[in-house]
Amino acid sequence: MEFQMDQRRSYRLAIFFFFFFLISSTHSFYLPGVAPRDFQTGDPLNVKVNKLSSTKTQLPYDYYYLKYCKPTEILNSAENLGEVLRGDRIENSVYTFQMRQEQPCQVVCRRKLDAESAKNFKEKIDDEYRINMILDNLPVAVLRQRRDGSQSTTYEHGFRVGFKGNYAGSKEEKYFINNHLSFRVMYHKDPETDTARIVGFEVTPNSINHEYKDWNEKNPQVTCNQNTKNLILGGVVPQEVDTNKEVVFTYDVSFKESNIRWASRWDTYLLMNDDQIHWFSIINSLMIVLFLSGMVAMIMMRTLYRDIANYNQLETQDEAQEETGWKLVHGDIFRPPINSGLLCVYVGTGVQIFAMTLVTMIFALLGFLSPSNRGGLMTAMVLLWVFMGLFAGYSSARLYKTFRGTEWKRITLRTAFMFPGILFAVFFVLNALIWGEKSSGAVPFGTMFALVCLWFGISVPLVFVGSYLGNKKAAREEPVKTNKIPRQIPEQAWYMKPAFSILIGGILPFGAVFIELFFILTSIWLNQFYYIFGFLFIVFLILIITCAEITIVLCYFQLCSEDYYWWWRAYLTAGSSALYFFLYSVFYFFTKLEITKLVSGILYFGYMLIASYAFFVLTGTIGFYACFWFVRKIYSSVKID
Repeated sequence: MEFQMDQRRSYRLAIFFFFFFLISSTHSFYLPGVAPRDFQTGDPLNVKVNKLSSTKTQLPYDYYYLKYCKPTEILNSAENLGEVLRGDRIENSVYTFQMRQEQPCQVVCRRKLDAESAKNFKEKIDDEYRINMILDNLPVAVLRQRRDGSQSTTYEHGFRVGFKGNYAGSKEEKYFINNHLSFRVMYHKDPETDTARIVGFEVTPNSINHEYKDWNEKNPQVTCNQNTKNLILGGVVPQEVDTNKEVVFTYDVSFKESNIRWASRWDTYLLMNDDQIHWFSIINSLMIVLFLSGMVAMIMMRTLYRDIANYNQLETQDEAQEETGWKLVHGDIFRPPINSGLLCVYVGTGVQIFAMTLVTMIFALLGFLSPSNRGGLMTAMVLLWVFMGLFAGYSSARLYKTFRGTEWKRITLRTAFMFPGILFAVFFVLNALIWGEKSSGAVPFGTMFALVCLWFGISVPLVFVGSYLGNKKAAREEPVKTNKIPRQIPEQAWYMKPAFSILIGGILPFGAVFIELFFILTSIWLNQFYYIFGFLFIVFLILIITCAEITIVLCYFQLCSEDYYWWWRAYLTAGSSALYFFLYSVFYFFTKLEITKLVSGILYFGYMLIASYAFFVLTGTIGFYACFWFVRKIYSSVKID
């Protein structure tokens, strides 16, 4: 009685924590990646610069790749593994503020553009590159009003290097640079003390052709003065970009008190324009999948119960075998498949990906991978992948022992090297292309060496440890014996052919996740934040359910038609959703992105190929284990003479 009571309490606690994580994550609850900082009036505020980014090329560049004003000494901020892999390059800048002290006009420096500098600026303006800056771990953003006329506002991340236009009365297109930045820092004041915390960092970029009589290095006097805002509103002459043109870089700073608290300062950055559509789409998808799941479960349970009841009645056994044929193949159902070793490798790798994904989502739901912890998500995924090698080795060894295999060390090596080796080879080629474009997105040699060390130094040994533990355990006892002579498979109907059933099987899992896939691709390729991990976790659960159910249903139909080659087909049925994943990424490329460069297109399809391959291994493993459990369950429930 006490045991039952404890069990009920555990279930209630589990359900409580599940809904707590779900509700908190869907409302953008997070534990910030940094501790809050209190600033006194007059405290220095140092602005840092990050990469130049563009959604048209997907190639980030270092801020000082262009001829901007440089500090006396350029210092790199400490970057984690995720930041390096994302191409972030965080450095100090010449922009320095004083807390709550407005600066109406500050001249930074002047630069004379040579031919190469002018060419670089024009190229970046053509490709719509945006400048990213950071103040107190908040990225700079441009305020954008909603088109529907509502009072709520959203942010555009970063600001453009410049723009193209033409002078009045001229049709010749010119390039103009945003050389004057109007910063606005929002702060939340502590009512009890004089300290304040920064809760917003906005910028309004402008192009001004500054004029001056004599340049004074210590106190330059240019058209930027106390009436800068009036000048901007009055339509000043913009600063043109061309060879031998002189550019004067200026800025002004204003401060505004805000009611936003420090813990909620990321909410505006995370606000999505189509959040209502997002909610509706997820709920719609969830209801459809749950409805289909209920129908499938009812059909399968009623049919199986009737089959098993008939099989266990000896007087009607012959008649039952004529009606359905899944019992007829009991002597071949557990016969090892062709390339059983390769199947073990893929299943072990799928378990590794599944464990990494699950733990990453748990950390994300807890808030440890918030956008304020820059690069944390990528770092967590890499490290978790490395440490989950233990489960990969164990799973592949257990399955291989089920097949009564003897070369377990060879299988272990293939588990440790095949999937990571393919990914590393593709990644190395793509990285070489990025390196050829002189982009900061190219992973440095030191980081590549660190990744190899993590792979060979931690992941590979853990795979061997897991494989050793799995091989030490006794092999699974099969519920039925395998005949020595294989049974002949009858001619199959066209709709039961492997190619057709496998392709059909991947539609439902993909249909359950493609809505969320749109938002994920948008956050990755259109430079937006993604932090609705509650939705993502729901979709992940839906994916697991649909992969398991569609594989079980199609496997049941296959066995009823007396086809016992189910091992690989179970894996490929759910894994075929990766094909639709990749086809959708092709559709997304041509409908949502404006990539024109060949290298950028190769990078996109290369990374999406990697993602599709990982998705294939993940979904295939889910479907395989569901089918494996189903087959063992039904054949252990009937009496075999």
